[in-house]
Amino acid sequence: MMKKFTEGIDYYYEESGNMVLTAKYHLDKGYCCGHGCRHCPYQYENVPEPRRNLLLKERKNAEKENRTPTQNR
Repeated sequence: MMKKFTEGIDYYYEESGNMVLTAKYHLDKGYCCGHGCRHCPYQYENVPEPRRNLLLKERKNAEKENRTPTQNR
């Protein structure tokens, strides 16, 4: 049986209309899907290199600037 997702808790919409899954959603799922999701709490462990390294660098830079990374997921 599929769980019902709640806007603002499991996902939100960007100004552009894209749906973004939250870290809570990913934690509830229990693993990294490998798609490079914006709020991945698993350090992109299943994203293939070199993309994984690029995403980690972008996240680190975004944290330094106190902003959200720009990848779409």
